[in-house]
Amino acid sequence: MRSIWNGAISFGLVSIPIKLVNATESHSISFRQIHVNDGGRVRYRKVCELDGEEVPSAEIGKGYEEADGSIVPITDEDLAQLPLATAKTIEIMSFVPAEEIDPLQMDAAYYLAANGATAAKPYTLLREALKRSRKVAIAKYALRGRERLGMLRVVDDVIAMHGLLWPDEIRAPEGVAPEADVTVRDAELDLADALMATLGEVEMASLHDDYREAVEALIVAKSGGAFEPTEAVVEPAGGQVIDLMAALEKSVRAAKASRGEADGGGEGDGEGDGEAKAEVTPIRRKARAGAGAGAGAGTGAAAPKAVGGKKSTAASAKKTAASAATKKKTTTTAAGGKSAAGKSTSRTAKTAAKSTAKTAAAKKTGTAAAAKKTATPRKRTSA
Repeated sequence: MRSIWNGAISFGLVSIPIKLVNATESHSISFRQIHVNDGGRVRYRKVCELDGEEVPSAEIGKGYEEADGSIVPITDEDLAQLPLATAKTIEIMSFVPAEEIDPLQMDAAYYLAANGATAAKPYTLLREALKRSRKVAIAKYALRGRERLGMLRVVDDVIAMHGLLWPDEIRAPEGVAPEADVTVRDAELDLADALMATLGEVEMASLHDDYREAVEALIVAKSGGAFEPTEAVVEPAGGQVIDLMAALEKSVRAAKASRGEADGGGEGDGEGDGEAKAEVTPIRRKARAGAGAGAGAGTGAAAPKAVGGKKSTAASAKKTAASAATKKKTTTTAAGGKSAAGKSTSRTAKTAAKSTAKTAAAKKTGTAAAAKKTATPRKRTSA
């Protein structure tokens, strides 16, 4: 692999000559800009503003534009003479546990190769020290015109360096989190844990770029003249999630099915009607007292209790007498807890009082006298 930078690692008083090699490469497909009408390629031309002539890459340098528009030329020699210890050195500052590095700071990755036979011993020493300490090295280095922050760690038998963003280059996540106050139940977390466990781990080497492969197949087909556009088959993403528990349960079942595992429980999918909908799992709740009569129909639910059950004869006599006096509809209750509903619409106050007195006397409850006493002063003639 071709090196992009030569220098040394400064490890205290130890200097390790190294070469910097890119550890990553891009496999993305790049396109050229063309003129749609005739297919001609559209190119960018670098033209000097003073003479209007196109400038070749060999004659292009660097310059800093000041506020008044004037340009200050900066050459590579000027940058190489900067009084920085990191100009040609990866200077290790400290060693820290790897978990202290925020992944948000991760940037480009490089391999550090020992440069020459004399570098093999100190290179191996640093590698083994990093392995045994289970820490990473934080370093500063200069590359492509700027000083950068780096993290050194061991990958197999090679020291790798990750470029890190400076702490002030990480933006605070203000206004990104949901503003609504949301409460997550333990049952929902349990289902989320079950889904994570079902999905399990994946072999990273088995992952590949499906989009790039599809684009490559498209290019081959079009270049051969046998390209026939077809409508992509996209599975429906599902309807609006109206029950998070149902969505989690369905996800767990789908994950188990994809892994060939038997589903230990759960209901089957509902019948489809051609429209994507979220599956809803009813949540069982305790029955509430005083449920509607319609909910108990056909289930053997007890009928509502009659109003005014098990009232004393004396109370019934008083209520009947008072109701008859005001000519209102009443409900009389028989002794022993049996209730009989009726409408006293044609009985006069005198008849109601006598009937009540007879009932009380028959049961020998000792309330007949009270009933007669209550009914006697309320005699009225029928209108």
